[in-house]
Amino acid sequence: MPGNTYTIQNDHLSITIQAKGAELVSLYNKKEQLEYMWSGDPAFWGKHSPVLFPVIGTLKNDTYYYNGKAYHLGRHGFARDMDFTVAEQTTSSVSFSLPSNADTLQKFPFEFAFDIIYLLQQDRLTVTYRVKNTGNGDMYFSVGGHPAFKVPVVEGTGYDDYYLEFNKTENAGRWPISAAGLIETHAEPFLLNTNRLPLHKELFYRDAIVFKDLRSDTVRLRSSKHDKGIEFNFSGFPYLGIWAAKNAGFVCIEPWCGIADPVNSNQQLTEKEGINRLGPQAVFERNWSVGF
Repeated sequence: MPGNTYTIQNDHLSITIQAKGAELVSLYNKKEQLEYMWSGDPAFWGKHSPVLFPVIGTLKNDTYYYNGKAYHLGRHGFARDMDFTVAEQTTSSVSFSLPSNADTLQKFPFEFAFDIIYLLQQDRLTVTYRVKNTGNGDMYFSVGGHPAFKVPVVEGTGYDDYYLEFNKTENAGRWPISAAGLIETHAEPFLLNTNRLPLHKELFYRDAIVFKDLRSDTVRLRSSKHDKGIEFNFSGFPYLGIWAAKNAGFVCIEPWCGIADPVNSNQQLTEKEGINRLGPQAVFERNWSVGF
């Protein structure tokens, strides 16, 4: 693993995070003796669990406008590629911090302090995103997660032996993604009076499955062949992405406070769908968790 890494553990779980992007690279269940995070094989996708900040997905022409000025940001923003510093570490938690600097202000004209906190409580990991507006005006941003969980989980099983199970019955459309990475204007029928999404690799040949306003706030990765898996809670995140690289052995469960630009976006940051507005010195906080 490149760069500095930090590990915390308890009787149930051991997790490792790298300083670059404050990215979770290992989630190991001690009782089951199983690793649940994707390996980061660069032949498919060389990441494990990048953070998405200060935008999610793609901007139209990689550009947004704020106060009449054009700014340029790549897909998912810059935080995932920056080095965080450890602000605090205990036996059960570790906090990483990223402040705005001269480079970020060129691309994102807001002063901020962005913290990612990892907390172990028995057999559950909670990941908290804390955004503080350290400037004097309103701040506009998106934030989300992109954790990739290994599929198959258990040797001797195949990708098609797994499914995602939502905690409520859903009638939810899939919002298609254009070739340019933008959200199309109409959803396609997808989940029809069901709480189960069987996994197969062809699901992701047209990029991510994007949901808006699901009734559920929890999804479980399960198998028909054994009882191993995870429970993923995304309460407080209005959008959810499900994704895997083509033919790769993982599934990403992505909780988002924000979304890629639509194909008909006017590119105005303050009018962007799903954008979060944060007043001066105010704090925005959301967390997702994974348990067993």
